[in-house]
Amino acid sequence: MLHKTFRSLLCIVLLASSGASLASDSLTPHAAEYKVKISVLGGRLSTRIDATDTGYFAQSSIKATGMSRLLAHGTIRESSELAASNNGLRPQRFRSVDTLSKGGQTVDLTFDWNENSVGGLIDGADFQTSLEGVVHDRVSLQYGLMSDLLSGVEKAEYALQDAERLKLLSITNIGTKTVKVPFGRFEAIGIQHQAANSSRVTTLWCVEELGYLPVIIEQHRKGKRRMRALLTSYTPL
Repeated sequence: MLHKTFRSLLCIVLLASSGASLASDSLTPHAAEYKVKISVLGGRLSTRIDATDTGYFAQSSIKATGMSRLLAHGTIRESSELAASNNGLRPQRFRSVDTLSKGGQTVDLTFDWNENSVGGLIDGADFQTSLEGVVHDRVSLQYGLMSDLLSGVEKAEYALQDAERLKLLSITNIGTKTVKVPFGRFEAIGIQHQAANSSRVTTLWCVEELGYLPVIIEQHRKGKRRMRALLTSYTPL
């Protein structure tokens, strides 16, 4: 179950081109790290986003730390190429290599917005499906949300292409509060998302001065907290 929880964490979270200037509502290229606690087990989540000529390149990795490595070996590494559109950031290509989960999983998907389709390989098997509206991958979801918050856009729902499954996530703004993490003390806005027919609720505490980066990521199931990630470092690039 540990490896499944680590993979679900990557769904949450995780997210300046040469000579070009970034608009005030653009994402700030940065690297960030989180300390992850799942029950009594621990891990580390690392994220990074860089600006490119056409948008952004975001990547995430997660692995167990300390004694947890006795139960969970390997890593989950994921990346997403993102480009701006009239409807916000959209993924162009998503890749995932999972050596942490039992049996592992490899995903390589390309989003074709001209044809409104996504296709590629999942564990070596061909996959193709149509798209309706903006659909995110596991990495682009966080950065799409951050970009929308920077632009003052509030959406009630986000669509997530989670490997071969399409999930609709309902979004709730639960207000602001002061939070303290290893990286510092901040005023944060709470954003919750939950898939239809799921008892699992994910809460992101996002900080405006960090470009709405989540400094706390929590996951509750049936009202009981199952996972928590705290920001330990943040470095603008």
